[in-house]
Amino acid sequence: MRIFTLSILLLLTILTSCQNDDEPTTTADPYIDDDLAGPISRPQSGYGTDGTHTVARVSFASPLYADKKVDIFYPQDMTGPRPTIFYSHPYGGEESEYNIGLFEFIAKKGYTVVFAPYPTFGASIDERYSTLWESFSEAVSKYPAIIDTKQVGFMGHSFGGGASFALAHRGFVDRGWGENGRFIFAMAQWYSFQITDQELMEFPANTKLISQIYDDDDTNDHRLAIDLFEHNNIPDAEKDFILIRKSVIGGYTYIADHVLPNSRSAYDAYDYYGVYRLLDALIDYSFHNNAAAKNVALGNGSTEQVTMPSYQGVGMSPLEVTDNPVPQYPQGKYEFACGASTNERGQYCQ
Repeated sequence: MRIFTLSILLLLTILTSCQNDDEPTTTADPYIDDDLAGPISRPQSGYGTDGTHTVARVSFASPLYADKKVDIFYPQDMTGPRPTIFYSHPYGGEESEYNIGLFEFIAKKGYTVVFAPYPTFGASIDERYSTLWESFSEAVSKYPAIIDTKQVGFMGHSFGGGASFALAHRGFVDRGWGENGRFIFAMAQWYSFQITDQELMEFPANTKLISQIYDDDDTNDHRLAIDLFEHNNIPDAEKDFILIRKSVIGGYTYIADHVLPNSRSAYDAYDYYGVYRLLDALIDYSFHNNAAAKNVALGNGSTEQVTMPSYQGVGMSPLEVTDNPVPQYPQGKYEFACGASTNERGQYCQ
């Protein structure tokens, strides 16, 4: 099976080896943000603003991926276990530095995020899923002082976005994680495996969902995200399907392509306003039941949800939000079409 995506071409240059020892190592790892690319700066108020907590990182040897480390980012200045997000990366994103901005953002806001690498090459789909799950499980076992399994989110991009549903089912249903708050945030998702129609109807009542696609993505067919969004038991009031389109502001093009969000290429206001802002609000709503947060994260097209910033009177393209998504392009646009034989759920392609 051909597994290359555009993200590999952009990300393989950053793949490096981690330490090879078996002992966990902890380092203070503050991330200093430069100005974002483009004319629009990061938010200064409301959801999406940077947090104030000091970020630390602890690493341990991956249980199934030799010579690789699982990274856990957390707020060093806080005590006690923190609500935790388990992140599944795309093909080629085997080092946490590829999206360090996202992981630092989460920890600065006072939460823990677990990043688990899996092999881009030389592994089956099942082996990759097992590597992710065993890494998350071991993180929970090793670090109960910083991981709270009562408040849990699963987040992923591309391959990781597709995998997030099966992983969330294992965590939420099989393990009972998230009794005090649960969510899934899937981005530009690839094919989903190890999740049946019945299992998609078993998510606990407090599960929330954001499914996000990007208009310039020509790698993963949007139908893959539409399928999983439609065929689950999460009520429409607790989930939203979100499309981001590109914008041209002040001569700078904000591209909504397959690798959004990504700290290593085009780290700009789309990362903050299109992804971090919604994630920030989704966390607050899922874990604290904040109604104002719901209006931003799952506002069903509310002004607070869809409005993007402007520069010199020119606004970014607003987010497009729906509970009834319809594909806008033929399958032939995409490298990985919904109807390909690789997709076990091909009967759901529209």
